[in-house]
Amino acid sequence: MEEFVFGSLATLPQRVERLQNQQKGVWHQNRLRPHPPRATDHPILTVTTQLPVRLNRVTCYVTTPESFSFDLTSVATGWDLLNWSYSQTWEGELPAYPDGTVVRYTITAYPVNGDPIPADNGDPFAYRVSDPTPPAWAQTAIIYQIFPDRFSPGRGRDWPPVTSLNDIYGGTLRGIIEQLDYLADLGCNTLWLNPFFPDDTHHGYHATDYFTVNPRLGTLADIQELIQASHKRGIRLILDFVANHWGRQHPTFQAAQADPHSIYHDWYTWKQWPDEYETFFGVQDLPQINTRHPQARAHLLESVRYWLQMGFDGLRLDYALGPPLEFWTDLRAAASQVKPDVWLFGEVVEPPDVQLEYCGRFHGCLDFLLAQMLRSVFALHTRTLVQLEAFLTTHEAYFPPYFSRPSFLDNHDMDRFLFLAGGDIRNLKLAALCQFTLPAPPILYYGTELGLSQTHPIHTPHSEGMAECRQPMPWNTLIDNELLAYYHWLIHLRLAHPALWQQKRHTLHLTEDTWVYALASPNETALVILNLSQHEQTVEVTLPQTTLPTPLTLPPCTGDLIFIPHNS
Repeated sequence: MEEFVFGSLATLPQRVERLQNQQKGVWHQNRLRPHPPRATDHPILTVTTQLPVRLNRVTCYVTTPESFSFDLTSVATGWDLLNWSYSQTWEGELPAYPDGTVVRYTITAYPVNGDPIPADNGDPFAYRVSDPTPPAWAQTAIIYQIFPDRFSPGRGRDWPPVTSLNDIYGGTLRGIIEQLDYLADLGCNTLWLNPFFPDDTHHGYHATDYFTVNPRLGTLADIQELIQASHKRGIRLILDFVANHWGRQHPTFQAAQADPHSIYHDWYTWKQWPDEYETFFGVQDLPQINTRHPQARAHLLESVRYWLQMGFDGLRLDYALGPPLEFWTDLRAAASQVKPDVWLFGEVVEPPDVQLEYCGRFHGCLDFLLAQMLRSVFALHTRTLVQLEAFLTTHEAYFPPYFSRPSFLDNHDMDRFLFLAGGDIRNLKLAALCQFTLPAPPILYYGTELGLSQTHPIHTPHSEGMAECRQPMPWNTLIDNELLAYYHWLIHLRLAHPALWQQKRHTLHLTEDTWVYALASPNETALVILNLSQHEQTVEVTLPQTTLPTPLTLPPCTGDLIFIPHNS
């Protein structure tokens, strides 16, 4: 079994088509150097043109914070093998602006003969002058992801009998509040809540109001209490925010569908009013919001301000590919004005070059590439530790150090790791050990620490879809739970030893199924030992600050973390 997370680029023809389309025409693709610019920078913007006509000029029109234009300079001519065509690269310099300034501009190419051609199909561009570094608290975050309907119904209540995994199970905000001590004891200092807005579904992504709480989950007072009780325990909260779409029962969509002259008509993109409109992946219950419309955009940004003012500390931004980058620039500005140390990270299921377009808009993106690799190595065994080590070396070098990449083994949209691993918790432990000794803030999907799994793969005829990986939290497995104790140990070690995520990794031994690497701080060296094989392995490594090889015995399919103090 091989798992490919990036469905739209799963085949070679799909990738070739993507690459060909990215080269044709006039493309800026938000390319700035540096990106994002800081207050002292004069950023260089880059445009690529590949057209069957000769160009007279390429012009940038700046509209905010001042209005002016300038022509770009042709700096290089290249040959595109895929499209069998020449391309030109153009560059121009923008002024420096003060920190916090939002700069807006458009770019147009002018052929010698023919009509003007806007870059990127006419999309406006925007960036915010800022320091791209995430807030300090984000770098030390241990994130626990909660699906509100499936986490806890509250004390004195059991999970109700249901006939389908897509039924309502009865989790509540009160249930989350009552389990905050459990999360604090586990060591999690950040809580990511999947949507809790009014919605008839179990998952909350068909919301009908972005300013209140689903009554079956609780009240606005419960949210306020959850925020206060979490902060009291040193736990910050991440809101799952969807700007691309919401439920068809949303009052603005109902009004727009009932009346073509409604003030909400242009909040949506109509193919043919009233029944054909842009949606989220063809799901009619999820109309796509026209985030380019000023009032629709203002409504979304006001919701962001509302929840941050209430006390949320950050946002996980769902399906960030949907809205244009200019929208995310405005969201970053709005969020930072309310909460200067807000943490923003996006769900961008795209290759690394696309993820980097979100620099300066988000602090980073969820690391789907890493998740795919960890699942392939530790759960599916379709890749080796040699491949993992090579991947991590280049993966970490590709992204700038300030680009936050929260790591995860599974989430609410994919088969649970333990299910892929055939229920073998040894493989889950190995994967978690690797995850928690990497630089990225780790995410723990609710129930993973208790061995929560599923019955059927998500993408099979007999499954209940995404709900398969959203089983209710098995609170009855708390006592003497080996996996829970392991996660408790691992999380507290990461919190107590910053070298596990701050220091550079040094490989001491590596084969296809064994890996020993060191993370050295001034006072000690952490030794991470992974053995994926079904056999005991004995290896010799030379530890930092020593000269003699040290033999290490690795039991089958296990890992270990050893701290070696340095001699004073």
